[in-house]
Amino acid sequence: GLAVRQKAVVLPSMLVEVKVASAARSGSGMATLLLNQDINSTVSETKIHSFSQAFSWIIDWTWKKLPNPLIVGIAAIVLSSWFVRAPYKWVVYLLKWPLRIRGKRNISVGPSVDILEYANIEWKGDTKQAEKLRMAYEDIYLLHDIKHMRRIRGDNYCALRAVLFQIFSHGIPLPSWMKEQDITKLPEKIFMHGCNWVQQYNFGPERYTGNNVFGKLRKCLELLQVQWMNFHGIKDQEKRTAMCIKLFSKQENEYKMFEAMKFLMLYTVFELHEGLKDGEDVPGFCSIFFARDSSPDPLSFMMNHLNQIGDTGGLEQIEMFLIGCTFQLKIRTFRLYKHGTEEYVTCYPQDCQREWHEILILTEDDRHYNIPITCE
Repeated sequence: GLAVRQKAVVLPSMLVEVKVASAARSGSGMATLLLNQDINSTVSETKIHSFSQAFSWIIDWTWKKLPNPLIVGIAAIVLSSWFVRAPYKWVVYLLKWPLRIRGKRNISVGPSVDILEYANIEWKGDTKQAEKLRMAYEDIYLLHDIKHMRRIRGDNYCALRAVLFQIFSHGIPLPSWMKEQDITKLPEKIFMHGCNWVQQYNFGPERYTGNNVFGKLRKCLELLQVQWMNFHGIKDQEKRTAMCIKLFSKQENEYKMFEAMKFLMLYTVFELHEGLKDGEDVPGFCSIFFARDSSPDPLSFMMNHLNQIGDTGGLEQIEMFLIGCTFQLKIRTFRLYKHGTEEYVTCYPQDCQREWHEILILTEDDRHYNIPITCE
């Protein structure tokens, strides 16, 4: 016990000596084990203390050698706070990323922009095409008193989006033929007429749906009808426009309404084709429409043209006449690349009736359409 106590004397802690002496009374094995544990612990503390002294010495030496310790000290404090916060910010950003994606709005109709500023940005340069389109926009600005426009997202629903936005934002009422019947029953009506091919209707990129086509079309038609009537009932122009922009920010709903418009166009083709067979008077564009090899009848039109809209293609010019006829609209269109010719301003259809409402659209290539604004 005495030998053990003498070894403990060299340790800096008096507590170790007391513990070892107490353990010596119980047995030399216990004392030796306790002594080894305390020695290891004390050596670790001594190493930590030595490292602290060395680190402090390095900091002190570096501080004395710096030309302006105060500025460096402030910079160190700022940087240290950044290093502490930066990882936290990245973690927060990554956690919020799914919510950002989920809450991201679909911008299909842009805000009002100055039409000349748009032209100068989009068509800057000295090419003949750029100069021609800038002149066309200037003509719209000066001669037609159109100062602003809204950009439309250039997907394959572009033409339908431009037309429907104008209908809703202007509060145009439902066409008379859509008021006189339940349009949600039109798919079954065509089917019962022997046109079972209607089951091959495509909803944009969504392919063949079979018997489900009737239920899906019914929902699309119902949504279009309800929204159309709601917007017609809003008398305040600014409120209508704001609600219209909000509606068109919901991609799923706007796609359903576009599909309803497509089907109503198909129904119009069906009616016009039946009238043509019966010798009835039909609009003038039908002579060109049904003369195409790709659309001599409603089935061919659906398979070769309508099913591609919203998926791989948009509307062709002749189909703009069909839109006007279907929704009883006079669609006055500024075809900017035709500036300086008789086709610069074209109406779809040309033989529209006097009571039909007029809307304005503009295009640079007969594929992508934007909305001119006359009252902002």
